Amino acid sequence: MEITLTTPALLFPAVSLLLLAYTNRFLALAALIRNLHAQYQDNRDPRIIGQIANLRHRVVLIRNMQALGVSSLLLCVVCMFVLFAGGVAAGKFIFGASLVLLIGSLALSIWEIQISVNALNLLLSDLEHPDPPPPRA
Repeated sequence: MEITLTTPALLFPAVSLLLLAYTNRFLALAALIRNLHAQYQDNRDPRIIGQIANLRHRVVLIRNMQALGVSSLLLCVVCMFVLFAGGVAAGKFIFGASLVLLIGSLALSIWEIQISVNALNLLLSDLEHPDPPPPRA
C-alpha cells in the first residue's frame, strides 16, 4: 500500500466534524444534567437520581469518545510528520493506529446512542401505557 503525506490529512475534516458532534452531545447532556439537578433540589423525586446516573454514564462515554477522537487526530499529525521525515514504514504503522483509535471512538458513539435511545423508549413507554386512573370513591 502506498501512503503519502496527504493520506492522513484526509481524516482531518471527518475527525473535526466528529469532535464537533461529540461536543454538541456533551453540552446537551450537561444542560440536561443541570436541569435535572435543579428539579431534584425542588422535588427530591428518586426517579431523577436514576436519570442522572444514566446521564453520568453517557457523559463518561462521550468523554472517552472525544479522547479517542483527539488521539486519532494527534496520531494523524504525528504520521504526517514521520512521513515528511521519510519514515514510510513507521508512518504506515502510526496511521493504522490512528484508524484503530477512530474506530474505537465510533464504536463508543454507537454505544452511547443506543443508551440514549433506550432511555427515550423508557420515557415514551409512559405514554403508551399510562397509569390507570384511581378508583372513584
